Amino acid sequence: MRSLRPLLLATPLIASVLLAAGPAGAQMPGAPPPGVTVAKPVVREIVEQDQYTGRFDPIEFVEVRARVTGYLDKIMFQDGANVKKGEVLFIIDRRPYKAALEQAQAALTSAKARLSFTQTDLERAQVLSRGGNISEQVTDQRRQASQTAQADVDSAEAALRNAQLNYDFTEVKSPINGRISQRLVTEGNIVSTDQTILARIVSLDPIYFGFNVDERSFLKYQGSLGIGMGQMQRGKGAPVQIALSGEEKPTRKGTLDFVDNRVDYQTGTMLLRATVENPDGFIKPGLFGIVSMPATKPFQGILIPDEAVSANQDKRIVYVLGEGDKVAARTIKLGPIVDGYRVVRDGLKGDEFVVINGVAKVRPGAQVKPETVELPPTKK
Repeated sequence: MRSLRPLLLATPLIASVLLAAGPAGAQMPGAPPPGVTVAKPVVREIVEQDQYTGRFDPIEFVEVRARVTGYLDKIMFQDGANVKKGEVLFIIDRRPYKAALEQAQAALTSAKARLSFTQTDLERAQVLSRGGNISEQVTDQRRQASQTAQADVDSAEAALRNAQLNYDFTEVKSPINGRISQRLVTEGNIVSTDQTILARIVSLDPIYFGFNVDERSFLKYQGSLGIGMGQMQRGKGAPVQIALSGEEKPTRKGTLDFVDNRVDYQTGTMLLRATVENPDGFIKPGLFGIVSMPATKPFQGILIPDEAVSANQDKRIVYVLGEGDKVAARTIKLGPIVDGYRVVRDGLKGDEFVVINGVAKVRPGAQVKPETVELPPTKK
């Protein structure tokens, strides 16, 4: 029993210490007011932004195919090089097509000679017919022969044009400006008309960025910004900013210039597309990105740091400095983050002093020791 007496004597002392400490975070009676930092919200014109994930696609994409059949003779480019429209990429063995072209030229020369002879023969028959020295039947026969010869000339000219076209097609040229892939066929292989893919070319500057938005958001954009209501032209749409994978902030600018003509039945989303300048060719088709696009028209926004916001069950509150340096809780409705600040949709007018530092040390109705600062226009 003697060993328990010191503990029994100490118990009231411990209880009195715990009661004096009071609830956690509460200001003890007689203690000086806690120091806090207060500032007025930033009030300025803003535009709220929405973000979506999308993918880059080339504006032009071509699978280079052979337009005549033959053995691949030469390859005139380096894999992965930038090529220009009209530049020769491949040469197919030209000798068979050269021979066919010369044969067509000879056939045309022969047809023209026959035409010249039949025309002369017809003119002679017409002179003799007027003198009664030849029958009308013979004249008609020579006229028919002249017309047949003319048709033969026309056919020979068409055959020559076709032979010339096939001969020209032995030089496979780039149809667009862009970057070419690796060669898909090596020299010495036979290539077939319209079947063999020789290489692929994609354009890089400018480049498309496509993304999908949900139906509710699209209706919001259409109603407030007019997106999708009229004809959109490249370079004249709503401005957007795009961040590549791994980038914290957008580094590329583009313009929204296309909205699809229907909502996808399966996903309930609408396809939007922006055109992005890519002069350095850094962006490649197939890359992912995050686009930030305007969600509202410009308006006067009230902005505060996220550190000034506290939670009270399911509500969000801030502490506003009042008379006698006492703080009062104010329920607010929050919006997205713009330039590092949180948008306050409702609950503040913008002329109040709000506690932005030391929020954990105050409670509604408590007196504080405020230090006033001015918030910068944007938070870095």
